[in-house]
Amino acid sequence: MTCIAVSGASGKTGWRVVEEALGRGWGVKAILRPGSEVPPGLAGAELVRLELGDGQALAAALAGCDALVIATGARPSVDLAGPLKVDALAIRSQIAACREAGLKRVVLVSSLCSGRWLHPLNLFGLILVWKGVGERWLAASGLDWTVVRPGGLKETEEGLEAEGIRFSGPDQQESNSIPRRLVARVCLDAAANPAASGRIIEITSSPELPAVGLDTWLASSAA
Repeated sequence: MTCIAVSGASGKTGWRVVEEALGRGWGVKAILRPGSEVPPGLAGAELVRLELGDGQALAAALAGCDALVIATGARPSVDLAGPLKVDALAIRSQIAACREAGLKRVVLVSSLCSGRWLHPLNLFGLILVWKGVGERWLAASGLDWTVVRPGGLKETEEGLEAEGIRFSGPDQQESNSIPRRLVARVCLDAAANPAASGRIIEITSSPELPAVGLDTWLASSAA
């Protein structure tokens, strides 16, 4: 992996994906909206400001990249159409731009319980429903895709090495949490491992779990 693009790079998960990728020696194009603030974690990345609906600009930004990590996600607001715009329509725009740019490898950060109708989170603009739509569009896109579904996202940066990750296939976990930093690492591991292609991977973490990496889990789950 020599260069990846990260959309939603100014978000709390996105900037960690960028920072972790830079730490691995990868080149990074950090894609963020024109008005977004630049977190310190983006230092060293190539910053590309654009609206995700601008397909031509997005395709140009993706040119030359080996993979795209989609870390965009709707935030709570009075705009109940936000999840439709960000978690579904913007995914479709990014799929189209990947095709135009000739980029095949895509990792999407989604959520536990994605696609479910009966869930309290859906009070915010049917967010899980639209995340499920975005996932399905990606799976049907013909691209080389992976969906990572984390549990509740934590900001903590301490004690990460003591956290073991629980990996599972789709619709096997419903609760528990995971630090955003670990989500970022799993996304990059998935982008680099062909065995993660075409998989929905759910992740949560706990100090009580053994330290098992994604590569090991993928090998065991394929057996």
